[in-house]
Amino acid sequence: MDAPRVRLGRSTVITTRLALGGAALGNLFSPIGDAAATAAVDAAWQAGLRSFDTAPHYGLGLSERRLGAALRGRPRAEYSISTKVGRILEPLPHPAGDDLANGFAVPATHRRRWDFTADGVRRSLEESLTRLGLDRVDVVYLHDPDDHLAQALNEAYPALERLRSEGLVGAIGAGMNHSVPLTRFARETDVDVVLLAGRYTLLDQSALTDLLPAAAARGVSVVVGGVFNSGLLADPGPGATFDYAQAPPPLLARALELQQVCERHGVPLRAAAVRFAFGHPAVAGVLVGARSAGEITDATEQLAAPIPAALWEELRASGLLPAGVPVPETRGEEA
Repeated sequence: MDAPRVRLGRSTVITTRLALGGAALGNLFSPIGDAAATAAVDAAWQAGLRSFDTAPHYGLGLSERRLGAALRGRPRAEYSISTKVGRILEPLPHPAGDDLANGFAVPATHRRRWDFTADGVRRSLEESLTRLGLDRVDVVYLHDPDDHLAQALNEAYPALERLRSEGLVGAIGAGMNHSVPLTRFARETDVDVVLLAGRYTLLDQSALTDLLPAAAARGVSVVVGGVFNSGLLADPGPGATFDYAQAPPPLLARALELQQVCERHGVPLRAAAVRFAFGHPAVAGVLVGARSAGEITDATEQLAAPIPAALWEELRASGLLPAGVPVPETRGEEA
């Protein structure tokens, strides 16, 4: 399937509008087998996705190893891959237990050490390339530098600039769960792209007031992750999660209201959740995670589902979306 593509900022990196996020490939919350991980990547490729995201953090390197193995043999010029820096994985002398305290169902063979120094950036990238089995990646993000912002801006970011100028990476950026610090990167640096998780969704449009206008003004691309807010917008109901914790009752009630409006227009809530972010001109792409081939196939089908303009109009009129929020075109769109 031929998929629409977009350039990231002022870089030469071209990505598909929908990308596969690799956290689940690292056994996020519960294990999946190697075969299921490979099948998810294969299904993404079959659906036309050519952009893949991972990080050392995801399963203590398991996501990178699985993604690299699944892409091996694919034409390297046909896809883009992003990984992240900021956490160094150090082997434990006496491994014991699992890594579920950090969200991943893998043996606790390593510990993560925050490192946003210039040397740490290069070391992290080199180790990621080894796990991926590649000689280059297309995009490198500073990963979750919330509590290390000064060092990330003053040491890690210049190191990424040097990697870009040397041609070792095509595009650089930062990835976080909060829009305020990402806005600093958009305004104060020459990043090509920022990855924002969970803060521009049907339930949370906080990035609309800071990051998105700043990115649009500076020509910085925004990739949006967490469009289901970790599950609540995929299947609202008792026990549903929002940002990886049980959803508070007011948010669950709001998600159910969103679902009711979508149902009145014959649209699955999942389809509206995947499509929503594309309404803003600064958004270059959406990142979706998948634990199986079926989940990634569903995501691509939801993205292609036609959504009537009346749905967006009702969501704005009812106050479930801000009155002035930009919304996507009403026609379906392939991945």
